[in-house]
Order: sequence, then structure tokens, then C-alpha cells
Amino acid sequence: MGTPNITSRAGHPDFLDLPWSLPLDQWEDEHIVELPTGIHRPVVRFVVYDDRIYAIKELPIALARHEHDTLRRLSSMIQPIAAAIGVVERTWADPSEEISGAVITRYVDFSFTYRELVEGGGFGRNRNRLLDAFAGLLVELHLVGCFWGDCSLSNVLYRWDGGAIQAIMIDAETSELHDGLSDGQRLHDLDVMRTNVAWGMADIAASEGIELAEADLTLGDDIINRYEGLWDELQSDVTFAPGEQYRVHEKVQRLNDLGFEVADLQFRPTPDGEQLVAKIRLAVGGRTYHSGQLRTLTNVEATEHSSRRILADLHHYVAANSDRSATGKSVAAIRWRVNWFEPLIERLFADFPGQSAVNRYADFLHHRYLMATDEGRDLDNDEAYERWVAQGGPGIDSGTLPPESKPLRG
Repeated sequence: MGTPNITSRAGHPDFLDLPWSLPLDQWEDEHIVELPTGIHRPVVRFVVYDDRIYAIKELPIALARHEHDTLRRLSSMIQPIAAAIGVVERTWADPSEEISGAVITRYVDFSFTYRELVEGGGFGRNRNRLLDAFAGLLVELHLVGCFWGDCSLSNVLYRWDGGAIQAIMIDAETSELHDGLSDGQRLHDLDVMRTNVAWGMADIAASEGIELAEADLTLGDDIINRYEGLWDELQSDVTFAPGEQYRVHEKVQRLNDLGFEVADLQFRPTPDGEQLVAKIRLAVGGRTYHSGQLRTLTNVEATEHSSRRILADLHHYVAANSDRSATGKSVAAIRWRVNWFEPLIERLFADFPGQSAVNRYADFLHHRYLMATDEGRDLDNDEAYERWVAQGGPGIDSGTLPPESKPLRG
């Protein structure tokens, strides 16, 4: 076999030094690192270059091209998508050999598989977080017209996000992008998900010697219930009478609280002319409302759930430390970053290396709030931080499995 044809994004390795003359399951190379994976039919291997890890999945060339292009297009529309880095085309001596392509993605920082969460202690406390994350990801994909086709727990990676869990799509072999999805397409995707999730939970039960009757086979149904509630909230219009415009504001606020930004409002009268209907169109980009606000105000990058907590901290600080002028608020925001945020970030880097300091800052804010609520008083950062660390720091509200404490894997 000659040199493979590799297309790789700028700023990443060219991957030419890997043993492409062999199938992936025969690779033995200094770049190889073993990491947990879900249940995958294709062979997946992980390679490390400096401090970055990449996943390489072996596929027929057409599928590899399709998945690479789909992930690239999706990542331009919503956030929780694995970054497609490259696609590889090889020519085997045996022309009947089909598995001659590969897609390369960046492994997700601080992530873990569903098996690590479900098989670890404390899953009961984290079950709702997993359900919310998975349902939210499906909603975001369907909003931008993505029919997944093979939605399963194994095709997603997870990471902690300020006390919540974020789900990241990593597999798009069977995905299709459309201008929009019909109800039939959405329901079919949900049916596939329900079946795949049940098989995944049954596999875990079998591996642990648990009777099938005791397996968590309703996980898929519970995801669908959350999906439907979120979908209805996003799609429903607001009907209001004159003088009830506040109902539109409340709807927009609920959407913002869920992390979605409203692009525009369209008003039309009801058939009897007595009321108005407000149709809300969401901005393309998924749940990025709070992360976008935080980036604009402070130039701090964080995931959506963490951004919401950090913004609340910023607004609290600004309200307590600025005068009534716009300049006073701007100066207070700068002081928040210099005197409040950055010193804590430095301590988090020092005390918890290999973790996302910004997301851990959001964890700290949550526990500072809980301590203040329990005691009925505000706590300054130094006191709250020392007590938080003494209680266990990151992961203390995440059951006995702290995947965010694992070494950097992406």
C-alpha cells in the first residue's frame, strides 16, 4: 500500500507517521493509548500527540467521508459535537477489502463514557442528570434538522458541567442533515434511541450478573419524556390578550433559562381578532445563551451550564460593588475578573491539575451557595473555598464516581 490520502485540519498533526498499512486492530505504535469506549461495531483506536488525544475510527471510505463532513457541518451549528479533524483514504492490495477509510476526531476533554457512570457508584443520584443531558442533545440536533439514525448511549461522551452533565455527540455514521425534520422523522429517531438504550442497559446488567428484570430498561422512555417536555416548551406559541404582553416576556425568559436565545418574535391575531399569537423563532446555535453572554461580558469561555452559574456570580458582584452609572458597572465587572475570578482559577489550577478550572469554578459557586443557604449568611471566597476543598472539592456532589478527576484525555 502506498502513502494514504489524509486530509487534516490546520493546527493538528498530519498523522502520516501512523502505521496506515495495517488495519487499526493490528496497530502497535508509540502514539497508541488505551481508553474506555462504548459498544462500537467499527474498530476505534486512540492516539496521543503532545497533550492532545485523537480518536480514529475505521470505516469504509464513503462512510468516513460522510461522518467527517456531517460532524464538521454540525459543529458549525451547535456546540456539543466532537470536532472532526481529518479523514483518511487507503488502498489495500486486496481490492475486495472494504474497510479502507478512517475518520479522525479530537477526543473530548475531561469526558467519560456512559458505562463509567452507570457502572460506578452513585448512579442513582446522577440518573436524572444523564437523562436531561441526553434529551437536551437530541432536542438540539432535531432543531437544526439532524436525523441521527443510530442514537445510543455509546455514541455519546459525557462530561461534568458545573454540577450537571453535558452530552457530546461523537458518532454520525448514519446521520442525515435536512432543512427541518418531520414529526415522523423525530419519532423514528426516538424509537431507535429507546431500543438502543435498552440494549445498552441490558448489556451492562449481563456483564454485572444482574437479572434482566432488574436492569434499568426504562431509561430510554424516561429520556423521551424529558425530550417531549423540552420540545413542547421550545415549539409552543404564546396566545395573549391586550395587556398580557408579560406572558411573552415570561416565555422568552423560560427559553433563556434553558440556554436558548430567541432570534425574533412574530405576532398574528387569532381568527376572532380578540387575542394575539406570538410565534418564537430560536437562534441557530443550540444552548449557548449564557455562554455567549459570559464571553461578551468577560471574555471567559465556559460551557453553558457553568456559564449560567458564573454569570450569576458576576451579576451579584457587580450589584454589590458598583455605583449606578454604566461606567461603575463596567469597572465592577473588571474588578470581578481581576480580584475574584482569576485568583480562584489560579488556586484551582494548582489544587486540581488536569481538570477544567472554569467548570470547577462553577462547582465551587454551587457549593458556596449551598453553604450560605444552610447558614443563612454570605461566605467570602477564601472561607468557602477552604471548606469546599476540605469536604472533597470537585465531585463531592457527583456520587462516588468523579470522572472529572481523571487525567486529561483529549
